Amino acid sequence: MLKKLLVAAVAVSVLAAPAVAADVKPAVVYGTGGKFDKSFNEAAYNGAEKFKAETGIEYRDFEPTGDTQGEQALRNFASRGFNPVIGVSFAWTSAIEKVAAEFPDTKFYLIDSVVEKPNVQSVVFKEHEGSYLVGLLAGMASQTGKVGFVGGMDIPLIRKFACGYAQGAAAAKSDIQVFQNMTGTTGAAWNDPVRGGELAKSQIDQGADVIYAAAGATGLGVLQTATDNGKLSIGVDSNQNHLHPGKVLTSMIKRVDLAIYNAMMDVKNDKFAGGIQALGVAEDGVGWALDDNNKSLITADMQAAVEKAKADIIAGTVKVHDYMSDNSCPK
Repeated sequence: MLKKLLVAAVAVSVLAAPAVAADVKPAVVYGTGGKFDKSFNEAAYNGAEKFKAETGIEYRDFEPTGDTQGEQALRNFASRGFNPVIGVSFAWTSAIEKVAAEFPDTKFYLIDSVVEKPNVQSVVFKEHEGSYLVGLLAGMASQTGKVGFVGGMDIPLIRKFACGYAQGAAAAKSDIQVFQNMTGTTGAAWNDPVRGGELAKSQIDQGADVIYAAAGATGLGVLQTATDNGKLSIGVDSNQNHLHPGKVLTSMIKRVDLAIYNAMMDVKNDKFAGGIQALGVAEDGVGWALDDNNKSLITADMQAAVEKAKADIIAGTVKVHDYMSDNSCPK
């Protein structure tokens, strides 16, 4: 009898203990800018690494070099039992729509776009709000009254960054000029630092003395060119202040790392919920970076102004226009 009880107890413990962990086998498919772009994709990588460090659970990832590889990777991971499967780019919208339908028992996450299926959580950010904050700082820091913006792929999402930035700059100086250039119309626009540097130099030649890059790895060329020409730059997604200490005015932080970490942790804890999650200033999903690398560039007045703007956005007294709502940007 005792032997039977021991066998039963062992069987129950074997079934119960690994049940949650066995269902968690995360996989990440990055955008085409490369895992270590020091920006968007690298933020996702950092979130996955944090999850692994805290839980001991391994994950797999893949770096597509083209759009077709993304769908192949998502399907491959789902077919091999990975869960959740996370697409880190708007570029994987149609791919996740297809693959999520093929694997209804797999939980999917999509960053920066929306797929309305019960087994998909779509995580979007209010980039216009974070961009407004750094635009305000750019306008206050500019001595020429001219600032610049270099985007990656010319899509509404990146226009959303640019529009918020322009509104923030205008809040600092009503007559400020904002130069805007996009790098290209394909995925290659995220990984062309040479072209990013050329566009930044063109804006500098027109008088811009602060340039904001929202262009993945392409932005590294923008930051380098601004530094080489004695101008200030603004980083994006990850905190890029350390790349050129004392030369990067600030960075627009987009908490992709938090989104990835939460995705994996929610599935581990059986808390997955389909639908849309929108992260803005109020949710600490976007913001601006202040650290030892840029504190000498941010005056007390600038810090007070940006913190007031942040509070006003949360309170609703400052409403930042979302370009994606109607594809327009107020002057």
